[in-house]
Amino acid sequence: MLLNLLNRKEKLKFLDLALHMINIDGRMTDAEEQLLSMFVAEVGDGIVKEYQYNLSKDLEETIKYFTDSALPVRNIAYLNLLFLTMHEPFYNTSQHFFLEDLRKEFSIKETKKKQLMRLVYEQRDFLEKVKRSINE
Repeated sequence: MLLNLLNRKEKLKFLDLALHMINIDGRMTDAEEQLLSMFVAEVGDGIVKEYQYNLSKDLEETIKYFTDSALPVRNIAYLNLLFLTMHEPFYNTSQHFFLEDLRKEFSIKETKKKQLMRLVYEQRDFLEKVKRSINE
């Protein structure tokens, strides 16, 4: 969501951050793989051609990159990480704690987090309504 608004480096750093979050529990689920592929497709052809599904060696450097970024960039990254975790069938506490640590590192207020979560839920609800509507 809105990843197309990021510049090339921000897109690559986001994908790295998403991959780190996915790998917190040591394995990538099918749902996570599909969502990551969706993110890769959203960032554009130029990134798709050069992106490899490899973790960077320095997660702290990736986090610092975002902490030094503009607030809209941090919000977009955080929104998409929320989207990733909230579209999985199972709740992962490790990812929840990782997201909460990132929220604090990114200086995203609790009220903004709740607002972004509501947007993800609204999008999920909308997509579910569309699916039901076309299947009736």
